[in-house]
Amino acid sequence: MTLTDKFRSFRHFAGQVHRLAAPYFNSEEKWHARGLLAAIVALNLAAVYMLVLLNEWNRVFYDALQNKDAPVFWRELGRFTYLAFGFIVIAVYRFYLTQLLEMRWRAWMTVHYVDRWLANQAFYHLELARFTGNRDGSDDKTPDNPDQRIAEDMNLFTSFSVSLSMGLLNAVVTLVSFVGILWTLSGSFAFSFNGDDFVIPGFMVWMAVVYCVLGSVITHYIGRPLIGLNFRQQRVEADFRHHLVRVREYSESIALDRGEPVERRQLGSRFGEVLGNYLQLIRAQKRLTWFTVGFGQAAVVFPFIVAAPRFFSGAIQLGELMQIASAFGRVQDALSWFVDNYDRLATWRATTDRITSFEASFQALQASAHAQTVTTPHTQDALSLDDLHLSLPGGTALLAVTGLQLNPGDTVLVKGPSGSGKSTLFRALAGIWPWSISRLRPPADFDARVMFLPQRPYFPNGALRHALAYPATPEHYTDAELQQALTHALLPHLASQLDTADTWGQKLSGGEQQRLAMARAFLKKPRWLFVDEATSALDETAEATLYDRLKAMVLRENGALVSIAHRPTVAAFHNRQWTLEPNEAGGTRYRLVGTV
Repeated sequence: MTLTDKFRSFRHFAGQVHRLAAPYFNSEEKWHARGLLAAIVALNLAAVYMLVLLNEWNRVFYDALQNKDAPVFWRELGRFTYLAFGFIVIAVYRFYLTQLLEMRWRAWMTVHYVDRWLANQAFYHLELARFTGNRDGSDDKTPDNPDQRIAEDMNLFTSFSVSLSMGLLNAVVTLVSFVGILWTLSGSFAFSFNGDDFVIPGFMVWMAVVYCVLGSVITHYIGRPLIGLNFRQQRVEADFRHHLVRVREYSESIALDRGEPVERRQLGSRFGEVLGNYLQLIRAQKRLTWFTVGFGQAAVVFPFIVAAPRFFSGAIQLGELMQIASAFGRVQDALSWFVDNYDRLATWRATTDRITSFEASFQALQASAHAQTVTTPHTQDALSLDDLHLSLPGGTALLAVTGLQLNPGDTVLVKGPSGSGKSTLFRALAGIWPWSISRLRPPADFDARVMFLPQRPYFPNGALRHALAYPATPEHYTDAELQQALTHALLPHLASQLDTADTWGQKLSGGEQQRLAMARAFLKKPRWLFVDEATSALDETAEATLYDRLKAMVLRENGALVSIAHRPTVAAFHNRQWTLEPNEAGGTRYRLVGTV
């Protein structure tokens, strides 16, 4: 990589950090954020000023030791107490305010990205994109493990952004403050070459610059692989953790299938990726540590070696020697900031890349061909599907619907072969399928009074009343209403457990979960109810009872019921049928035909 390429890479990274940081510092919290940042900057400047005072104290104190001047010695010890106390106060409040800024920034970013992730079903569309895009972890449009990016990467980004930027500021101010001191103290270095005399003013400054520039170049060369390895380590760790969660979620199915050997192999394979990448990471860190530790140790004695001839010749006293060593150490620390923080910079870069790709995924969702739905108010109390075209993620035209209408009192059974698009039709009507073009005329209350019952319902962990009322809060309903809904859904044994906290999605059987989802419907009383294989885990007697009750509820609400089911017994509860047939006219694989 050429120097120009490196500069462009740095500008690109700085631009990424700015784009991610600017929204917070211009948000509703901007005055708190800017105030904390200003205070931290001021404390960093004060800390450097204290170091300058301590550097001068070094000269006076060690001169007193060399001259055996007891009064000055004790006076300087007292002065050191004040200086040390001031430095401690500054360091404590700098640490506290830095942590406070990191916490507030992380909280804002987490809420901001959670809101964006959940808005407009972005979480669902991103999950779909994972199965249609590149999953190598570098494709901006198909981010892996959004949970990790929100929970962990936001924390790392805010922490590194504050600590490293303030560390860089501290290094720059320290360099500016101490380079003048070192220049004055180091004197000139005179030598002859080829009969000519040469004098190098500020010799120690130039030695520090050469020493640290060489160290930075070598560090970058040795540590360059760390950026990619850190990026990959975060991804493989998240993949391994995600698979562990899936084993826990599907524990019963895995146990019934005796799938433990398969899961063990898959977990072993994923953990092998974790260990394999981590081994490469620690080897790269070992190579870097060999150099950085040696570089740091050599820096301890380097200024004494360079300044020793002047001390032994009597040109400077012990106090000036110690002041030179202290100033050289500060200049060397400032110039070596890149060397000392290379590993953290690599992690910061990898984390920034991951959040940037997460941010880009939201922009890609907005720019991509999402569901193009034209809705116009219906003059009648009905749902009209004037023109609906559904496609698969790869672009294959799947289903065409033209001129169908759902009226109050209709109970419709949707039939068709597996993979023909029945569930996809429901997703499009719910507005979550991104590959659709449609002209709909919904009734005025459709969005407010529609409900979809999937085959596998979701239940939040916690009290049963929360799982039952979801997505509403249980305060919307009385205990009597909640208990009546459970009883109506053939779950009377749960009516006394409203305040029992559990993982209901795992504790309940498949049939109980489907009945609990129906209890939600009895509680919410939708007018427009869409049921997708929501009785597949029930026996025929329970299915018949619940369908009778669902149908009666919908008709009382002057609504309609639409079902997807493969059992022939379900047909008896419907008065109409929508059939997905092969589209012989072409254009799509199937077309939806309505019959009585």
